[in-house]
Amino acid sequence: MASTTIQVPRETRDHLAELAKERGVSIGQLVETLAAQTPTAAQRAERLAADRDVVRNVIGIGISDEEFEQAPDILGNIYKIAAAKTRAARGDAA
Repeated sequence: MASTTIQVPRETRDHLAELAKERGVSIGQLVETLAAQTPTAAQRAERLAADRDVVRNVIGIGISDEEFEQAPDILGNIYKIAAAKTRAARGDAA
């Protein structure tokens, strides 16, 4: 794969160098990892749409995107409920 040069302030370069050293990788590998772990706005929107489709399919009710936007944190609440059910099934404390 071809590489390129990115210009950043010295302080940023030094910070990246320290982070890379701590992780035992090069600055290029560190930047590559950080970029791979950080989704773009389009990727976040795609994930949100996919998550909403899963919720619609699981509960069997057609909820519009506008209804999702107006509702409280539906996905967050679903994740909390699922986590509580998982803990209960394993016998963990709530």
